[in-house]
Amino acid sequence: MLHTSYYVRTYKNVVGIYTSFMTQTIYTNCAVATMQHGEANYGLIPDATIVAKDGRIDWVGASADRPPEYKDWPEERLDGRLVTPALIDCHTHLVFSGNRAREFEQRLKGASYEEIARSGGGISSTVTATRSASFEQLVEESLPRLDALIRDGVAVVEIKSGYGLTIEDELRMLRVARHLDTLRPVKVVTTWLAAHSLPPDFADRADAYIDEIVIPGLSRAAEEGLVDAVDGFCESIGFSPAQIERVFKAAQSLSLPVKLHAEQLSDLKGSLLAARYSALSADHLEFLAEEDVPEFAAAGTVAVLLPGAFYMLKETKLPPMEALRQHGVDIAIATDCNPGSSPLSSILTAMTMSCIEFGLTPEEALSGTTRCAAKALGLSGQYGEIVAGARAELAVWDVGHPAELSYWMGGTPLYQRLATGALK
Repeated sequence: MLHTSYYVRTYKNVVGIYTSFMTQTIYTNCAVATMQHGEANYGLIPDATIVAKDGRIDWVGASADRPPEYKDWPEERLDGRLVTPALIDCHTHLVFSGNRAREFEQRLKGASYEEIARSGGGISSTVTATRSASFEQLVEESLPRLDALIRDGVAVVEIKSGYGLTIEDELRMLRVARHLDTLRPVKVVTTWLAAHSLPPDFADRADAYIDEIVIPGLSRAAEEGLVDAVDGFCESIGFSPAQIERVFKAAQSLSLPVKLHAEQLSDLKGSLLAARYSALSADHLEFLAEEDVPEFAAAGTVAVLLPGAFYMLKETKLPPMEALRQHGVDIAIATDCNPGSSPLSSILTAMTMSCIEFGLTPEEALSGTTRCAAKALGLSGQYGEIVAGARAELAVWDVGHPAELSYWMGGTPLYQRLATGALK
C-alpha cells in the first residue's frame, strides 16, 4: 500500500509554487526571457507583459506595446521578478528502486564504471532492486525525485525504462511513469530503453535479447500507449550499432521517434547512426569525433549533454563543443537522474555544472533546459519558449537576471510556477 500521508505532505510542499491560469490572465511588472529561437540575449524583455488565454500564450512583449484589446482583462503584477519558460529535463532514468552508494565508494577507491558493470554491479544491481519492487513502491520511491525537479521549475520530464530488462518489468516501469504524470502537474514523456543492458539470462546472447525482449516489448508498449520514443545504449558494455539499428527499424515501423545514448565511453559512431534515423537526440557525446559533427548537424538531431554523469564518473574527455557550436547543433542539458552515474535531481545544478565542465554560457545553459530540451523531446513550439501559441507553462524566479539561474549553487530561487493545468 502507498503511504497516503507521503502523497499529501509532499504535494502540499510543492503545490504552493503553482498557479493555474484563469481563462484570461495578464502578467505584468516582470522581466521576461522568451528564449525565442533566433533571439539573442535570452530574448530578454526588461519591462514585459504576458497575456495567457485558455492555457496558451496569447501575446508577449514590452508593456508599453500591449494591445488595447487586453485592457479590461484581469491582471497580476509580478513585482519585477524574472519569468522564463518552465524548465524541461529531457533525459532521466527517474523510475528505479534502491541506490548504488556502495558502488560510489568503490569508484572513489579506484574501480572504473566499466569494471563495476562487468562484475555484476552497475545497471544489473539496480535491475535486481527494481524487479523486486512493487508498482506502489516504485511510485513512492520515484516521487521525491520528481518533486525535487518540480521545485527547480520543471514542467516536463522525460522518464526512461531500462531497469526491468524483461517485457513485463519494462512495461511496469512505463506504467509507473505514466502514473506519476497523474499525481503532479507536470508532463511526463516516456521512453522505451529495454536496450539498456544485457541481463544475466541473456549473457553472450545480445541478438537474442533484441529479438525476444526489446522488439516484442516495444510493440506491446506501443499497443498500450505507454511509449513516446525509443532509446538504446550504444557502447561496448551495451549494444552494438548494428543491434541498435534493428531496434530503430522497429521503432520506425511503429512511427515512434528515436534517441540514443552515444559516445559516452568510446566512439562507436552511434551518433551517426542516430543522425541517419533523424533521431530527436543523441546523448552524452564525450567521444563524438569532431570530423563527424557536420554529418550529425545536418540531421538536426539535438546534442544532449549530461554533466552529472561526467562529474560523477570523473570523465576528462570533453565533447567537441566548438565544433557543435560552429555547425549550429542545438545543445540541451539534462540531469540524467539515475542511481549509478548521475544521482542528480536538480536541473539548476545541471545548468551550473554544464557551464563549468563543458564551457557553456549561462544563456546556452538556459536554452539547453528550455527551447533545445523541448526540441529533444519533439515538443518544439509547445514548450520551452514564451511565444504566442505556446503552452503557458512559465517559471517565475526571485532573481534579477537569467544568468543567476546558472550562477547560484544550491538554493531554490523559484518563486512560482504558472501552470496551465487543463492542457496536460
